[in-house]
Amino acid sequence: MLIPVLLAGGTGTRLWPLSRQSRPKQFLALTGDATLLEQSLARVRRLPDLGEPLLIGSAEHRFVMAEQMRAAEMPGRVLLEPAARNTAPAVAAAALEARARHGGAAELLVMPTDHAIGDNDVFARAVAQARAGAAAGRLTLFGVTPDRPETGYGYIQAGETLAEGTRAVQRFVEKPDAERAAAYLAAGDYFWNSGMFLFTADDYLDALAEYAPEIHAAASRAHAEAEADIDFLRLDAEAFAACPSDSIDYAVMEKTERAVMVALDAGWNDLGSWSAVGRAVGADAAGNSRRGDVWLEDAENCVVHSDGRLVAALGLRDTLVVETAEAVLVADRGREQEIKGLVESLRAAGRAEATEYRKAYRPWGSYEQIAAGARFQVKHIRVTPGGRLSLQKHHHRAEHWVVVHGTARVTCDGRESLLTENQSTYIPLGAVHRLENPGKVDLDLIEVQSGSYLGEDDIVRFDDVYGRADAAPEPAASDGKESS
Repeated sequence: MLIPVLLAGGTGTRLWPLSRQSRPKQFLALTGDATLLEQSLARVRRLPDLGEPLLIGSAEHRFVMAEQMRAAEMPGRVLLEPAARNTAPAVAAAALEARARHGGAAELLVMPTDHAIGDNDVFARAVAQARAGAAAGRLTLFGVTPDRPETGYGYIQAGETLAEGTRAVQRFVEKPDAERAAAYLAAGDYFWNSGMFLFTADDYLDALAEYAPEIHAAASRAHAEAEADIDFLRLDAEAFAACPSDSIDYAVMEKTERAVMVALDAGWNDLGSWSAVGRAVGADAAGNSRRGDVWLEDAENCVVHSDGRLVAALGLRDTLVVETAEAVLVADRGREQEIKGLVESLRAAGRAEATEYRKAYRPWGSYEQIAAGARFQVKHIRVTPGGRLSLQKHHHRAEHWVVVHGTARVTCDGRESLLTENQSTYIPLGAVHRLENPGKVDLDLIEVQSGSYLGEDDIVRFDDVYGRADAAPEPAASDGKESS
C-alpha cells in the first residue's frame, strides 16, 4: 500500500503578503483555482494501491487542513506537530502511524505540499520507479532535472545507473554560487534536490534509529503518547519538543548507503519566491507574469498579483506588486529574498498584517472580518453542514445575524428557531445562544457585533462539541477578535 505523507508545515514568508503565518502558501491558490494542498491531494489520488494520506502540520492550521481535505473529497489522518522540528521527526511520526495502521511494509511517498508539478503523468511514472526501489529496500529521493543554473536549490550529484530512471547518489551539494550552478547544469549529472522521498516505513525508521537515534527515540515517545482530538492526532508536546531538529537529508540520506535517486522532469517548482510563482503562472512577451485583475502598460519583467481589486501599473521594470485586502507589497525583483526580513520588521513593529488574515478557519467552518470601527464589527460567517458553534454568552456585546444562504438553527435563551435566506435575528447582550447548520449546504450569514468591548475574552462557553474550554482564546484574526 502506498501512503502519501504530505508535509504542510512552514510559513512561506517570502511570498508575503499572500502567504502569512495564519495561512501559509500551501493553503493558497497561487497557480490555479485549487490550493497547493488541494493540488497535492489531486496529484496523489491518481496513483495506484493508494491508502489514506497522512497530513502533517501545525495545530494552528488544523481546521484549514481539515477543510481543504474535505473540499478535495479525500479523507485522511491529520497529525499535529506541537513544535517545528524539520522533516526528519515529522516523517518519523508519520512512519510510526503508517506502521501501526498498515504494517512496516507500507510505502511512504513523502511530499511537501507547497510545490507545483506541471506534468502529473510524468510524476506518476517516477513514483512507480521509486516504488520498485522501495521493494528492494532502497531509500529513494526525487532529483529534478535542472533547466537553468539555479542558485536557490541544493543539488544531488547522481552516480551509476542502477535501473531504468534510478541512479546511485554520489553526493549532496549545498546551494551553489552562480558560477558553480552553471557548471552543474553543463555537467549533466547534477539534479535539484526536490525534498520528496519514497521508502517503506520500516526502512526509514531503521535508518533513523541507526543514524539519528535521538530523533527516533523522541518521535517514538511523541507518537506513543499522542492523543486523539476530534479527527486529529496530537503528538505529545513534551516528547516532540525534546526532539532534535533536522532534515531527512542530513539525518538519514547523506549517511545511508541505500540512498538512490529517481530523475524527475515534470515541471517541478518549489514556489519559494514570487519569481518562482511567476514562472509557474507564465509570462507574456514582455516578461510580465500577472494573476488576478491586473492591467499593465509599458511594463517589463514584472510579477503582479491581485487578490481582489484592480491593480493598474504604468512604466514599471523588474518590479513585484502583490495586492491583498490588508496589505500591498511593491518591491524590486532583485531584492525579493529580503522580503522575509521585511516581514520580520513588520512583526517586530506589532503589525498584525505580517502574520494574520482577516479570514480564520474553525472546526465548524470559517469567518472573515468585513468591517470594524468604534463599538462595531461586521463578519461573514460560514458554517459547514452539521457544524455547531458553542453554547455561549457575551457580557459586553450584542449581535445581529442575517442569513444569506442556507438554513440556521438558532438557540437564544432556551428558545429555538429556524431561519432561512433573508431572515434575521437579534442576540441581546448577555443572552445564552448557539448557532447551528442543520442543512446539507453551507450556511452563510452576516454578523454585526455592537457593544463597548468586542474582544475574544468576552465569551463564556457552556457547552462545546469540539471540546474547547470556557472562555479559552483561540488563534485570533487580524483584529484580535473572533467568532466562536
